[in-house]
Amino acid sequence: MDALVAGAEAFIQVFRTAADVFVGFTTGIIPIVVVFLTAVNAVVKFIGEERVEGFAKWASQEGWMYVPVRYTLLAFVAVFMLTNPVCYTFGTFLPEKNKPAFYDAAVSFVHPITGIFPHANGGELFVWLGIAAGVEIVAPDMVTALAVRYLLAGLVVILIRGIVTDIIFSMMWKSRQGGGA
Repeated sequence: MDALVAGAEAFIQVFRTAADVFVGFTTGIIPIVVVFLTAVNAVVKFIGEERVEGFAKWASQEGWMYVPVRYTLLAFVAVFMLTNPVCYTFGTFLPEKNKPAFYDAAVSFVHPITGIFPHANGGELFVWLGIAAGVEIVAPDMVTALAVRYLLAGLVVILIRGIVTDIIFSMMWKSRQGGGA
């Protein structure tokens, strides 16, 4: 009987702990995310949706000099301004041949941006919070530095992924146009 009682207490303790975490989020990160998302939406309204779309069209121009702009700056602005999953709609301004690489860059960036800009991807926020909680125990003064490094590494990774996906898609497109499957 004691084992049954201990099991029931352990079971309910899981929910008590989850409730404590939920209350912590409700008074901590959730208000920050809501305020940040509201601020970003206000900035888009102040700038004007037409100007934001104009920037996306400019960044999607042809030529290798626009590759870093297309796969880093455009992906950053899309994820920052529109958040996940709406950020992928910026791909509509790109030529068909660049859409897969832009999507790859944007989808690869929705996690690295979350450490500094938590509004960008609420679904990944809990992953970052778990990592940050562990780092805070070991090195409390390094959480922000980790977030900045993660963001910078993410920018490098999305550029590489964008270029590689662009090359692979280009080869596949050419083989398909040349009579392949």
